[in-house]
Parts: sequence; structure tokens; C-alpha cells
Amino acid sequence: MKFTNGFWRIRDGVQVAYATEARDVRVESKRFTAYASVQKVTRRGDTLNAPLLTVECFSPAEGVIGVRVTHHAGKRRPGPDFALAAEPGGAGEVRRDGAVTELTSGPLTVRLDRAAPWSLTFHDADGRELTRAGRKGTAFATTDGGAHHVLTQLALGVGEQVYGLGERFTPFVKNGQVVDIWQADGGTSSEQAYKNIPFYLSSRGYGVFVNHPGAVSFEVGSEAVGQVQFSVEDQTLEYYVVAGPTPKDVLTRYTALTGRPALPPAWSFGLWLTTSFTTDYDEQTVTSFVDGMAERGIPLSVFHFDCFWMREYQWCDFEWDPEVFPDPEGMLARLKAKGLKVSAWINPYIAQKSPLFEEAAALGHLVRRPDGDVWQWDLWQAGMGLVDFTSPDARAWFQSKLKPLLDQGVDCFKTDFGERIPTDVVWHDGSDPERMHNYYTHLYNQTVFELLEKERGQGEAVLFARSATAGGQQYPVHWGGDCWSSFEAMSESLRGGLSLSLSGFGFWSHDIGGFEGTPDPAVFKRWLAFGLLSSHSRLHGSSSYRVPWAFGEEAVDVARRFTLLKHRLMPYLYGASVEAHRTGVPVMRPMVLEFPHDPACRPLDRQYMLGADLLVAPVFSEDGEVEVYLPEGTWTHLLSGERVTGPAWRTERHGYDSLPLYVREGAVLPLATDDQRPDGDWLDDPVLLVHPPAAATYTRQVAVPDLTGAPAAVFHVRREGDLLRVTAEGTDRPFTVRVAGRASAGGTGEVTVPLH
Repeated sequence: MKFTNGFWRIRDGVQVAYATEARDVRVESKRFTAYASVQKVTRRGDTLNAPLLTVECFSPAEGVIGVRVTHHAGKRRPGPDFALAAEPGGAGEVRRDGAVTELTSGPLTVRLDRAAPWSLTFHDADGRELTRAGRKGTAFATTDGGAHHVLTQLALGVGEQVYGLGERFTPFVKNGQVVDIWQADGGTSSEQAYKNIPFYLSSRGYGVFVNHPGAVSFEVGSEAVGQVQFSVEDQTLEYYVVAGPTPKDVLTRYTALTGRPALPPAWSFGLWLTTSFTTDYDEQTVTSFVDGMAERGIPLSVFHFDCFWMREYQWCDFEWDPEVFPDPEGMLARLKAKGLKVSAWINPYIAQKSPLFEEAAALGHLVRRPDGDVWQWDLWQAGMGLVDFTSPDARAWFQSKLKPLLDQGVDCFKTDFGERIPTDVVWHDGSDPERMHNYYTHLYNQTVFELLEKERGQGEAVLFARSATAGGQQYPVHWGGDCWSSFEAMSESLRGGLSLSLSGFGFWSHDIGGFEGTPDPAVFKRWLAFGLLSSHSRLHGSSSYRVPWAFGEEAVDVARRFTLLKHRLMPYLYGASVEAHRTGVPVMRPMVLEFPHDPACRPLDRQYMLGADLLVAPVFSEDGEVEVYLPEGTWTHLLSGERVTGPAWRTERHGYDSLPLYVREGAVLPLATDDQRPDGDWLDDPVLLVHPPAAATYTRQVAVPDLTGAPAAVFHVRREGDLLRVTAEGTDRPFTVRVAGRASAGGTGEVTVPLH
């Protein structure tokens, strides 16, 4: 929200009070509280009839400093609040030296000087200023309409770039944008977003998290071009500055605070195929799709039933449509016999025609209006109500309706929707409706994920979720929502996914070929390569099927080629997934995350790193022409073996069976021999594809995980003169070492390969 009218004036109907000087500072061992006047105090009378801002500085965890700005402290706080993992008693240490008070937590320090005009400055371990809340950096504003906002401005340095704020389809670098953190079902081609995360990451090596689950308005160099401003309509604003120095360090600290993603099961990384949305289908259709994939040699891991597995007008009643699926248990058993997992679509809404509507209303499990009536509307489902997940009983009731599906053989759920949450309602636990609008999706996905963990076991739970807020990364996987079937939509989907990955989300997917419309075969084939080189891969559409043969025989070949390739890459991909689970560093990584010191990487949003060592540049054209940037070092094309020395921009042309897919110098890629499934035996004669640098000294260690994420074997790679020696730890099974573009050798225990 903008409060000013240019540099000099305040907007009509707005009054702003800026912190001017610290009148008092109270110090404790791990925190301090400053009391800031909003006008210069030159005499005692200036302290009368004037506001005072309370500014608390504290550290919930090492390398994180929180600031809480409060105007009137007596406002009721009904919640909800983000669940943050703070250290008991807090972290950090306060030091006072004359007029200067500093709080230091790990490599991060906040500094307040009472002798100077109001300013909170944040410094790294080397004393370099990261950002500051300066002259207009701490304030509250009121409007003639009675609204009260608290706002902060944090300075942007010269050339500083801002990323994140959720899955945003607008330009990847957020400078110059107005970003409203407010869940909306707006597709992938507007400023609206399904996944709104009040966290941004700076190219200067720090992040900022606004600890407010409701509406947060960001002006990213858009109102004051040298500032990131964020504001809430409240009496209190709390934010956290998160230390680096690298972007990975920032994400590791941020996800330690808000939650790390669960490790999805290995089978979920295979290819998913759906019935699509409004298409006609029954068991015969489903079987023809499944068998058609098998006949064409395209391994399939998951089959998904979209909305119309239930009867029309009755979403959700969690009952199979008996006219279309008269024998659901038998059908699911038959699919399982083909080696498939099964996914089913759900949403948190109960249509009036559903038998569950009356039951839920009578039990008090549906959200109500202030007058006590059940909240209903006809958008999406006729007369639908909304499950009140703030009620423990309603959550248990919802889980009880899903459990019979798990007992029938369903393995996971697509948790669709969760964005269209009203604010003219009363919640069971008394939550503030404005704060609950964004937070609702967290309770929804948490409820379903916890049931899956309980019934299937830890490590076997996975969702296909559309909406999320901060902390939602704990319940993977999320997909990009409703996109059009065009090259432009393909690129905007990637842009959104990369933005989400810099917001703390480790896993992400999208609808291969696009959701709305029917893609041109060229779009579909290019999207196949992109989709199968994403963390998760799903064929899904709206009014048309997405089986590859509907787009020609070449599409079948492309689907087969990249599905088999992904299966071979699974030991490497699952290793990157374990890293995401343990550290919060995502599987799909914007170039700036892996190469933060390369200025050319900072704006790149049409290529990414898949894990630490694979560079992927999807092709967004029918003719196959694509621009790709390769950072410093020698890069080897995984499919062709071509070697290129960076830094370099390249314009390449690829057929549908290829794309820029480069392996980083120094990488060791563990590859599976079994290309028929994503969750095979990765130690059954694996291949270690080594890309040694030219340096005379080279060591590398790579772990091959088991299906739980634990290391099944560790391979130690080292160069000894003209020899490359690889030693296996934890396994006595044979393996093969292949040096890119050179020789290969196999054996057990220890393998030596000549480099010349």
C-alpha cells in the first residue's frame, strides 16, 4: 500500500507518523526495547499529546534478528500465528556502549544509536551494512476511513535485487513491483498468486520474513525506489532479518524457523498421469490410458483421478460416482496390480447436495457467518460450505472421511483450492478472519498430510497442493496451478516455480502441456522435457486429455526418453531431495542461488539448476532455438557429450529430444541402471558419471541414498596424477565409473580410471 504522494507529500486522507528519535532504550541480556517518539523532542511539553512507538529487538535463533514495532499494545490478538521454531529463551547477545546499543546473533548485528536520528542498521559479520530502517523506516499511518497501518522501510543498496514473496508469475526480480500477500485463485498470468509468502531474499545476502499471516502489502522499490516497504493493517508489525552470507544460508536459517519440507517418497518422482478435469472417463478410459503408456514403453508411476470421480454437484462427498465407477475397490486393486500408486482429487468445500453437508452443519464443522448461519455461496459448487479447520473436531471429521479412501487403495491426495476464503465469517477458535484468509490453506494441507503420515507412515506421505502460505513447504508437493497451454504460459510457470523456490519451498511441479486449452504438439513436446526435469512431473489438462499419443508419435518418443532419463537420474535427484529436506535448499534452484557472485545469473528466469550440478534450460520455441548462459567452468552436455567453457552466453538449437542440459565441472552424478521405475534398487550396478576439473588436485564425495533418504553407500572420488580413484564405502556391490568424454571402468570396493 502506498502512503505518500511522491517524495514530498502524503496522500490525501492519510496521516503518517515516523519514528524520529529513541527516547529510551531498555536492555536485557538477549534483547532490547526502544521507545521512539514520532517528533523531535526539544522540551518536556513535546512529550505530551504525541504517540510513542515501542520497538523490540530480539533473536529467536542464531543468525535471525526480530523487530516488533507496536503503536497501541492493547489490541486483542486472536490469531492465527505462524508456528516458528525459536530457541528457548532466545539467542544473541546485547552490548551497550554509550548511546549505541547492539544485538548480535551469529553473523548478524542490529545497531541503534540514540545520539543520531532514528535508524536501525543491520550488519554482517564483517561489519558491512546489509540494510537499515532509516529516516522513514519505522512508522504508523492512519486514514480518514479509520484504518490503522504499521509500516517499515528497509533500504535497498545500489544494484540490490529482491526475489521470492511466494509463487509469483510476474517478473522474477521483484524490484519495482507492488506485491500483496493475499491468497487468490487467479491462474498463472496475473499479479495474483496461489502461494503468498511474506518472505523475500536479497542479492546482498540476507532475507526478510514478515511474521503476519494475513494481508501484507509490499512496495518493492515501487513507492520509494530505494526501499522495500511492507505494511499491515494492525497495531503491530513484526519482521525478521535473516542472515546469509549466501542465499543458501538464508534459506537454511529461514526454513529452520518456519519448517523444513518432509521428504517425499521416491515413487512420487515418477510420471503422474491424470484423467484431466472435465473430460469424460470411466474405468475403461483409465485402463486404456494406463495400458497405452505401457504399450508405448513409457513407465507410469501414479494415476490421478480428478474431480469427477465424485458425482456432479457433490464435491466433496468422498464417494465414487457409482454410475461411472461401480467397483472402485476392484478398480484400484487392478491399478495397483500394474504397479501404480493412486491419487484422488479433493478440496475443502462441501456442496449442499452432498450428504455430508447436513452432517457437517449439524456437527458445527462448517464456517459460519456472524449471525450463526452457515456461510455458503454458489461459486465453484452449488451452495457449498467451508470446513472449519480451526476446530480439532472438524479436522478429525474431515480425516475420517478420507480414511476409507486410503483403505480402498488411494495413496495420496491432490489438495486443490484453499484460496477463496471469506472474511465475513466467524471461526470456531475465534481466529481473526483477515489473518485466517491466507492461513486456512496451511491447516487444510496439514490436516491431510498428517492423516497420510499416520496411515501410510513417515516418508510415504505426499500431496499435490495448489495453495500455501509460510510454513506450507513442510507438506510437499506443490504445483503451479492453472496455466494456459502456450510457450508463454510455460515460461511464466517456470518463473513462478523459481520464485517459490526462493521462498523456502523445496519441491514444485506444474501441468505438463498447460492446463487450459489444448497445446500445440510443439508446446506439448517442449513442455515434456521441462516437466520431466522438474522435481515432480504430471500430465494434466482441463478439457482435453494429456496422453502423449494424442500429440503424435514424436511426443510418445519424447515422453519415453525423458521419463527413462529421470529414472536414471533418481539417485542424484533423491540426494538433492534429501538436501532439501535437511537444509531447506530446493531441488530446482534459480541460477542466483547456486552462483550468487556471478552478476549474469541474478536475473535469469528461463533456466535453473536441478540440484547442485545439472543446468536445465527449457526450450520455449517450436524451432528449438534457445539462449542459455553457462557460468565459469567447463560444462558437459549430458546427452551429447559436448564440452563448453564458461562464462558464456550461447544460442543453441535443439530437436524435441534434447534441450540444454549441462553437467557442472567437478560433478559426480550417480545414475541408476534401472530406468523403468523411480524407486528401484539404486545400488544395482550404478554408474558414477565423473566430470573432473583440469586441476591436479580433485576430491569429491557423493552419497547414494536409500528409499528412506539415509545414505546406502558413499563413494569417495580423488585424483592421483593421471588416475581417478573411486572408493566405495557401505557397499560391496559392483559399480561403474565413467569419466565424461574419456574412459570407464567397473569393479567393487575400489575402481581406478585413467584420465589420459
